[in-house]
Amino acid sequence: MSQMILFLLLNATLQTIYMVVAASFIAVCLGLPLGVILYITRRGNLLAQPLVHHLLAAIVNVTRSIPFIILMIAVIPITRFLVGSSIGTAAAIVPLSFAALPFVARIVDNALLEVDTGLIEAAEAMGATSWQTIIHVLLPEAFANIVNGITLTIINLIGYSAMAGAVGGGGLGDMAVRYGYQRFNSSVMLMTIVMMVILVQAIQFFGDKIAKRVSHNKLS
Repeated sequence: MSQMILFLLLNATLQTIYMVVAASFIAVCLGLPLGVILYITRRGNLLAQPLVHHLLAAIVNVTRSIPFIILMIAVIPITRFLVGSSIGTAAAIVPLSFAALPFVARIVDNALLEVDTGLIEAAEAMGATSWQTIIHVLLPEAFANIVNGITLTIINLIGYSAMAGAVGGGGLGDMAVRYGYQRFNSSVMLMTIVMMVILVQAIQFFGDKIAKRVSHNKLS
């Protein structure tokens, strides 16, 4: 294995990590509050607004239904406006964020739905406001499930990043196509696959650890 291939593999891995981390951060920052809004605006919940809930739920569901390769093309004007280009690692972050955001929102919504309603009633009985109930009761109780869901979303983003790389987004997908598939180099293809498996396993490991620690702290 030449030093050049190793250098390319390292660079592609760093690009993939950069894309996935940046897109995950944006998706969580926007998806977490959106998921909370989806939950609290449900009929019978803290700030019930059925019309708002149904509108947001429809947008989230439609966005989740769009295949990533189509979504990536559809948001090219937005990508060019935000980044100045539709090609490259930075440009790939935009469609990756759009793809992950509705998943995070739905994960948060579903995690909050699993919180025991008795805890909410107890908080309200003690005089907690709606936002105090959300911050001090709902989110802490649902945090472990949220972490598990976000872990799966990040793993999906690794796969999406490979698709983005195949069409000029950089990263391991780009390396697999340019230096593996197009040059009939099966060893390069194998290396990129192994590296992606390692990334997925690492993310799953740390996600499980965080979720387990949160659950343990909650029980104690």
